[in-house]
Amino acid sequence: MHSAPQFIHTSREGSWAAGRWLIALSENKEGGGRRRRRRSRKKPTNGAKPRPWSEGDPEAVERALARFKQSPPPMGLPANIDPPPEEKPLHWLTNAVPKKIQKQVGEIVCRPGEFGFLPNQRVDEIRSEIDDFPITIEQALSLRGALNQEKSVHSHGRLMRNANQLRRRYENGEGVLPLAKRFDAPPVNTFRAILTGRGWAKNRIKETLKNPTRMSERDQQEFAKAEEADKVSSVNQSETQTAAEVFEDILCAHFDFLDIRFRRQEELLREQKKSEGRAVVTPDLLLIDDVRINGVPCAWIDAKHFFGADLRFPRKKTQKQVDRYVNEYGQGAIVYRHGFTESLKLNGAILLDASPLDLTPLDEFHQKRAGGHHS
Repeated sequence: MHSAPQFIHTSREGSWAAGRWLIALSENKEGGGRRRRRRSRKKPTNGAKPRPWSEGDPEAVERALARFKQSPPPMGLPANIDPPPEEKPLHWLTNAVPKKIQKQVGEIVCRPGEFGFLPNQRVDEIRSEIDDFPITIEQALSLRGALNQEKSVHSHGRLMRNANQLRRRYENGEGVLPLAKRFDAPPVNTFRAILTGRGWAKNRIKETLKNPTRMSERDQQEFAKAEEADKVSSVNQSETQTAAEVFEDILCAHFDFLDIRFRRQEELLREQKKSEGRAVVTPDLLLIDDVRINGVPCAWIDAKHFFGADLRFPRKKTQKQVDRYVNEYGQGAIVYRHGFTESLKLNGAILLDASPLDLTPLDEFHQKRAGGHHS
């Protein structure tokens, strides 16, 4: 069950950006007195740590506030909202993981060549090693996924440069898993590189891996081993996608519970395919009410069923998505299922964790699919 939502009061008077980011300028006193010596800036104390992830972007905020008066309205926002948009101040308690903890735990959870699901014994080992860190085992395992994705991106070029060498080693009897460990790369990507070394085009590789029976018996066996040992670049990502959809449903249920109006991604997708022929801009929730989360006006919410690690690849990928939403609607928010690193900053989106959400449906989903391994 949800606890009663906590609300905070925010004023509508004046410019929001001016109110939040008013910069005090020193006045020139009459008489031309001496300039005061600039005081050294004190480092924030533990009680006043900078929280860039919680701050709105002034320009994006103004765009979010203006969206109800915009003509024509932004894509997907009804021209006539009845009753009119209501201001909904919402307090969302969020705790971020320190950057140094991301680094220390990352060194514990990641091993060369280890890209697949983890057996219970390895998970227990990780749990024991991070026991004194301010991070849960679920967050640590999700961080592992982000770090492995980052390694996958960085190892791609190295695999392609060594495609011929990989092919030769493979054809001389070396298996795909030892090769993947040798290059510290995801096994499925390693197998793709072997096929590239044979001169196969990208489309042929893609279509063949969708239907592995087209390959030789040995190739089928090696590809099956690669798929089993690879959670990062596996061809079948259906379970991950389904879990993400369950998390989106939970987020929508929470906003329903708070009596906040919104439109779901599916509705926006249907409309845009009809009018534009494709999906253009489809956040998980497009807010119809004037929602202020921790004082920041938000026009949209997007759900991420993973840990928000401060790493180049996921940060760049998410920022690109956020930019599309901000250009259309203004300021929004990202809700990370497993929390995020405190140094992570996305322009135009405040960051939230899943603390206020009832995650029971997601727990039940994972229990049904548990088979002695973990991500």
